[in-house]
Amino acid sequence: MTASASEGPDHASPTNLAEPCCTLLQLVGYFLRLGSLGFGGPVALVAAMRRNLVEERKWIPESEFKTGLALAQLAPGPLAAQLAIYLGYSQFRIVGATLAGLAFVFPSFVMVVGLGWAYQRYGGLSWMQAVFFGVGAAVIGIIAVSAWQLTAKTMGRDRLLWPILLASAACTIATETEYIALFLAAGAIVWLARSSSRHITPTAAPAVFVPWVLERLNIELSAAAQTRLDIVLFFTKAGAFVFGSGLAIVPFLYGGVVHDHAWLSERQFLDAVAVSMITPGPVIISVGFIGYLVDGLTGATLAAVATFLPCYLFTVIPAPYFRRFGSRPGIAAFVEGVTAAAVGAICGSVVVLARRTLLGDHWEPQWIKLAIVAGTLVLLVGRRRMPEPLVVLLAALAGLAIYPYVGQ
Repeated sequence: MTASASEGPDHASPTNLAEPCCTLLQLVGYFLRLGSLGFGGPVALVAAMRRNLVEERKWIPESEFKTGLALAQLAPGPLAAQLAIYLGYSQFRIVGATLAGLAFVFPSFVMVVGLGWAYQRYGGLSWMQAVFFGVGAAVIGIIAVSAWQLTAKTMGRDRLLWPILLASAACTIATETEYIALFLAAGAIVWLARSSSRHITPTAAPAVFVPWVLERLNIELSAAAQTRLDIVLFFTKAGAFVFGSGLAIVPFLYGGVVHDHAWLSERQFLDAVAVSMITPGPVIISVGFIGYLVDGLTGATLAAVATFLPCYLFTVIPAPYFRRFGSRPGIAAFVEGVTAAAVGAICGSVVVLARRTLLGDHWEPQWIKLAIVAGTLVLLVGRRRMPEPLVVLLAALAGLAIYPYVGQ
């Protein structure tokens, strides 16, 4: 497929990038705004990037976006943040990747640190439970619409890709997690079906040795220093070895934060998840809230850096290889398969989150939440589509008004 002159070439080499279709300031400004106002988790954020950068502004070629999505899904770490980093790299190399990633993550980090301060000072989030009652239901509607749009625009009518998408979605729904082996298998299937190439260049991925080395250095530390070292080690593992979106990393965080280290109670951990849902930006930013409860601003900073640094490295190091070989038929077919599996996993995540949010402990539907979801869908798919931040605000107000009468 050829690209128009206004769009720029789709397959620039890593050493000679195409002329950017925007300025660095424009791109950083976009991700700063998305990180400040983008709700709905990775599903909604990925769809927003595609809608804003590919379709409306035409800053990013379609093929570049698909390559970035495939790389983000193949590598461990938060999906939306990795895609933002890759898109920054595709336009302005390391500087673009670094600034795009920081701009995307920093606004929500500031918000969760502020909420962590309020949480500790005022002793709980009773008001937040009411807000989350409405926002949690609205988020289901937001990600459902975003998943549908992403599916329709990415898959088209390809008869090979749709079965892969459905299989990936079914696996995510059944297991409530995402598997890297499934994405690799999907890429291999499409490659075998469409390409006669016998060689696929694997993506380079950095090995994260620091946690392994530090764990084996039997050094005597003060209690505070030991806690901070434990924060760095644990959240580095979370960022380096957990595949998938926030849905996949939440169980990992729960096991380490609540059971292994006993940093938070179960209630506090659920409040941390609530914070990540009612704040914009990546869902995984809850690590900043958790870190703040454990060790104040220092803990929040260490947790965030330890989580996002591996995903940054896992994106910028393989990126040149993805760009260099992305135009080859075999690699292009492989990327198509991985993308189909990634979108399927995203759709499956919608079902999992909806099941947890909209059904009670005894699988009884919560009708008020269902009504909020229905209202969200109406506001998002009508002729005059309401902006998502405004939908979230209305849902929060509805939660504050309704929760005192229906909450437990």
